[in-house]
Amino acid sequence: MKKITIIGAGRVGETSAQILAEQELCGEVVLIDIREDAPQGVALDIYQTAPFFDFDTIVTGSNDPAAMQDSELVVITAGVARKPGMSRSDVLHTNITILDAILDDVMRYAPQCMLLLVSNPVDILTYHAWKRTGWDRSRILGQAGVLDSSRMAAFIAMETGFSAQDITTIVLGGHGDTMVPLPRFCTINGIPVSHFIDDESMQLIIDRTRSGGAEILALRKNSSAYDAPGASVAIMVDAICHNRRRILPTVAILDGEYGEVDLAMGVPCVLSRSGIEKIIEMPLNESEQQLFSDSSAAVRADIERL
Repeated sequence: MKKITIIGAGRVGETSAQILAEQELCGEVVLIDIREDAPQGVALDIYQTAPFFDFDTIVTGSNDPAAMQDSELVVITAGVARKPGMSRSDVLHTNITILDAILDDVMRYAPQCMLLLVSNPVDILTYHAWKRTGWDRSRILGQAGVLDSSRMAAFIAMETGFSAQDITTIVLGGHGDTMVPLPRFCTINGIPVSHFIDDESMQLIIDRTRSGGAEILALRKNSSAYDAPGASVAIMVDAICHNRRRILPTVAILDGEYGEVDLAMGVPCVLSRSGIEKIIEMPLNESEQQLFSDSSAAVRADIERL
């Protein structure tokens, strides 16, 4: 891509920009934030790492939304972060208001772009962005499942002692307490994870995955997670920019898949240059389907609060 804009120069936005620049996934990364001089400072700091990491990506910052003009992809990380003890749903109304202003600017300055939502609650914000823009669902996606799956893989690596690089996991559903980790589909270099981990230990990993963000928030105390979320953004952007057709868990607008319509949920998607090329429907058993339905109900409850 020629140009990617990240709206929100906080820690997630900064980490995302750093990785996108290092990997030269586009010619220019633009950071936009309402805080005076903040995005300019972040961009300058990142660009000064170019001699160390050997990249030529241009990194700039601005307080003017017009700086996103003609961006091919806009990543939205702006919004209030939750504090210890808060759920992702607790920041819903504030972040919807912030998102509305951002979407108006995106439709004005980058009407042909793809949108990648990162701010929480990401399922509801992704749905709202689809409704407000009226764009095709292939162009609007949310980042959650990649992050949740990476957390689950990390916990499995910690439990087994095996390389995290060999571990494949999948997490569906809403990005919250009702997310649906699927151990039946998890493998370590192709071997089912059940060969190495008993049911009781796996349940502890599932519970820890569901509270993975809250655990980091409680430990950091003054900040939510940003390294893993930023890396997750970069993985999705890489799949799109290089037309890799990778199957990645992505918040997508459902239209009949998994028995749901008019809803945004985390499901496996084929990501390519066109955005969400296809939604993959996995053969869920009765128990897994019930968990997915429960997660869907929780997301719908938040949508009804809009």
